[in-house]
Amino acid sequence: MGVMGIETARLLLALGAAASLAACDGGDKGKTAAPQATSAAGSTPGAAAARLNVIDRSQAGTPAPDVPFEWHGGDKTSMADFRGKKVLVNLWATWCAPCIAEMPELDRLAGSRRGKLVILPISQDMEGWLAVNKFFTEGKFNALEPYVDQPGSFAEAVKAKGLPISILYDEQGKEVWRVAGTPNWNELAMQGIV
Repeated sequence: MGVMGIETARLLLALGAAASLAACDGGDKGKTAAPQATSAAGSTPGAAAARLNVIDRSQAGTPAPDVPFEWHGGDKTSMADFRGKKVLVNLWATWCAPCIAEMPELDRLAGSRRGKLVILPISQDMEGWLAVNKFFTEGKFNALEPYVDQPGSFAEAVKAKGLPISILYDEQGKEVWRVAGTPNWNELAMQGIV
């Protein structure tokens, strides 16, 4: 490969990486990536990246939002329907590569913690069930049942700044912690964090 070919390959690789990172910032909801790259406190994108995969307890005790999301068949449900159970909400989308990558691990966690923890993968896809059903094909996952948050009311209520984001709620429906990104779920389970 010549010098021009190497430079072109590097440029394409850089553009692909940038597109992959931007894909999970919620950009398909009509927002630009720039405002989401900084927080209300004015932190830089580097500081935001440093918080990925880190347990954040700053909103511990906050009640789960009382907004509906959709179950298969169009039935509406809300966090109130899960009171009395420990719940891990995972906000994700089919267009988010890290979201897709962590789904098998979440499925294994849901299977191993059955009866002790309910995992709710709540899709943020604008296409709703059309997109979700293409990903959650029969037999692909054993323990997860998908939900859809259209038009994004749940994500807005919890002030999600990107995807994936997971929030653990206790049996009373109060937030315990949240984590942005794709943590090692097996490690968190072994530490008793989930």
